[in-house]
Amino acid sequence: MRNEGATGRGRAPARVLLRGEPDGWHWVLVDDAGAERRSDFAGAGTRWSAGGRSDPEPAWWRRRLAETADGLREAVAERLTDATFREFGTEAAITWFAVAEPVEWEGIVTLREADPARFPGRVPPFVVTLEPGRGALLPDASLLFSTRAADAWTTLAAVAERCGTLPPKSSFLCGWAGHRSVRVGRGTLALSTGRSDDGVERLAQICGTRAAGWSGNPEMRFRLDGVDLLDEPAGDVVALLQELGHEIVTRGRSVRLAASGLTLHAPDGPGEAERFTGVSLGVPAALSPLWAGS
Repeated sequence: MRNEGATGRGRAPARVLLRGEPDGWHWVLVDDAGAERRSDFAGAGTRWSAGGRSDPEPAWWRRRLAETADGLREAVAERLTDATFREFGTEAAITWFAVAEPVEWEGIVTLREADPARFPGRVPPFVVTLEPGRGALLPDASLLFSTRAADAWTTLAAVAERCGTLPPKSSFLCGWAGHRSVRVGRGTLALSTGRSDDGVERLAQICGTRAAGWSGNPEMRFRLDGVDLLDEPAGDVVALLQELGHEIVTRGRSVRLAASGLTLHAPDGPGEAERFTGVSLGVPAALSPLWAGS
């Protein structure tokens, strides 16, 4: 991200502007003295490209722009509140208004007390205990690979309600019968289902992602054999799992425990990753026939 201009040091944020232009998106932070600072997002802009052809803009393009704007507003909110906490010890809440939907937005910033989850020990984490071959245990529920799809979606909806986030979001994911996800803090818990030979749709994969930095409220943790997979340094996680007898296979930015059906994902980038940011647990290949007939 490229930054231009500078707001006054020690001045509270007052407004933010998010704008999509043909060649890219950017946001502007305005402090309480009127000084502005612009930051550019990497990536494409709002112009529809047909690869050199003169095809008209498709009907779905505005929906795609709206989804992009949703994600960027969330990114702006996280970056601003983190910066505000570092400088003032408070959070920054943004109330957004559409200026020219879906490509131009203005937000009013309100400062509020720091989230208690910023301070270790104040808010219990949301722990997902992975059990290879069986599924996962949540704080007050279980997600087993014998679970039928409808029950898995009900459990996911209960997680969203418990964490005060939006209801599960359904997405198309190639290779799966169904896929839904919810936010837990700043992380995402996602479930995928598959249809077995008997025609029954059951839970087939559990996934979690959590970017670097503060994990939100509540913090989501994934544990296997007592190891916090996304919290400990990546090298330590691999070493601990090897000591526990797991066979490790490294492929690119991923580490697989083939016999367990578990994969750890490191973020893209040069050099070794400091921590893993994603984990997925599926039915181990050796148990697939049993899962299909359960």
